[in-house]
Amino acid sequence: MSYRSGRFWQPDVTVATVVVRDGRLLVVEEQVRGERVLNQPAGHLEPDESLAEAALRETLEETGWEVALTAFIGAYQWTSPRDGKHFLRMAFAAEPLRHHPERPLDDGIVQALWLTPAELAAESARHRSPLVWKVAEDFLSGRRLPLQALTHCA
Repeated sequence: MSYRSGRFWQPDVTVATVVVRDGRLLVVEEQVRGERVLNQPAGHLEPDESLAEAALRETLEETGWEVALTAFIGAYQWTSPRDGKHFLRMAFAAEPLRHHPERPLDDGIVQALWLTPAELAAESARHRSPLVWKVAEDFLSGRRLPLQALTHCA
């Protein structure tokens, strides 16, 4: 589809958070179209929230973890070959603050897991999209941008 030909087009704006504790990455196992896949805590930007607020909210909703954002990893574009949907993912680094194990997780989330980078890489066939490893790889290579790289004008 092309907006140039008069068709409406809009990418899905999503956020993802890389959270590390004791050398392990916080990931979610989720049920998507009948398959169990792995992803960072991630989700869609909602109306009237900043990208940073969305990252904090999604991480809490999907894992039960409150986190503090420490850096912006980057912006990533990907088009799903399955349905042609276009995604624009904003990825953040964060440190864990407090866990709320009693908190119910979002619909579709099976569990939150702490995986080593090697364990996550070994599960590449189960990644929800190629963005999962690309974001993790960039984080692990030291890619960090200041949070001030993103500006929210209310």
